[in-house]
Amino acid sequence: MAVRLAENEEDPMQALSGAKILVTGPAGQIAFPLASRLARDNEVWGIARFGNAESRERVEKAGIQTRSVDLSDPAWGDLPEDFDYVLHLAAFIEPGEDYETALRVNAEGTGSLMSYCRGARACLVMSTNSVYANEADPAVPAREDAPLGSGYQPFAPTYSVSKIAQEAVARHAAREYGLATTIARMNVAYGDNGGLPAMLLDAILAGQPIPMRPGHPSKSTPIHEEDIFDHVPGLLAAAGVPATLTNWGGDEHVRIPDLCRYLADLVGCELVLEESPEGIDHRQSDPARRLELAGPCRVPWREGIRRMVAARHPEIALRDV
Repeated sequence: MAVRLAENEEDPMQALSGAKILVTGPAGQIAFPLASRLARDNEVWGIARFGNAESRERVEKAGIQTRSVDLSDPAWGDLPEDFDYVLHLAAFIEPGEDYETALRVNAEGTGSLMSYCRGARACLVMSTNSVYANEADPAVPAREDAPLGSGYQPFAPTYSVSKIAQEAVARHAAREYGLATTIARMNVAYGDNGGLPAMLLDAILAGQPIPMRPGHPSKSTPIHEEDIFDHVPGLLAAAGVPATLTNWGGDEHVRIPDLCRYLADLVGCELVLEESPEGIDHRQSDPARRLELAGPCRVPWREGIRRMVAARHPEIALRDV
């Protein structure tokens, strides 16, 4: 294993080279482009249940070695143990109130993974912005020391609770195994491989109204997948015992209605926002700690959104807005 500093500062991901890296959930929206990029210069392994043969094939075509592992009851088989780095990006995010499965996968599964990979140099555990409690003034960016609680997630009621539990398990495992760890709370991730903005775009193109929770500003701190790539070396370098905690989002705060309006203007569609008690209610996160650990973002949100739309819908002639 060799980890070297980038010769080309314009490509921070080159700071990781020659390492043996385990990525959980490698077919996922965030994990797939990240693991694919890492596989150019590293030996990358990916574990998931892989219920879909096509998604597993896609991962393997990207140069990632795969093993089928269910984190609710992991059997490691012939998966190597000598990883230099672990990127734990897999998560149970499902509708309904199956708290048992959510806790078993997101919390207990994290403990099992960190135990198995206790010899790694560092572990990056991706948590979520939704661990923050709903506050009286959600327009204030959440800092890492903000109160925690069951964040508003009507599409997956078990998610925020089980991710708070995951963080607790990861904190304990870092101390118990001496495994340097960073816990990073993801805000709105997006890019060519999807994300919330891509889902909003699909709804707009289909002529569907976008539900917004009444009385809430619903601001986000979106981060493009290229900036996610760029931040990984710094977040791994910052890993420690006790675990390092940071938000993981972009440098700009964007109102969800403004993001939707920009999407609609780009593709020349009418935007319909409607109030709904189960509408979108997102909270922005403070980027100061992440800036200190991993540096600034390079993709402005409007540029990133435009690139995402062009990549996912090349048939659409985008407007100048």
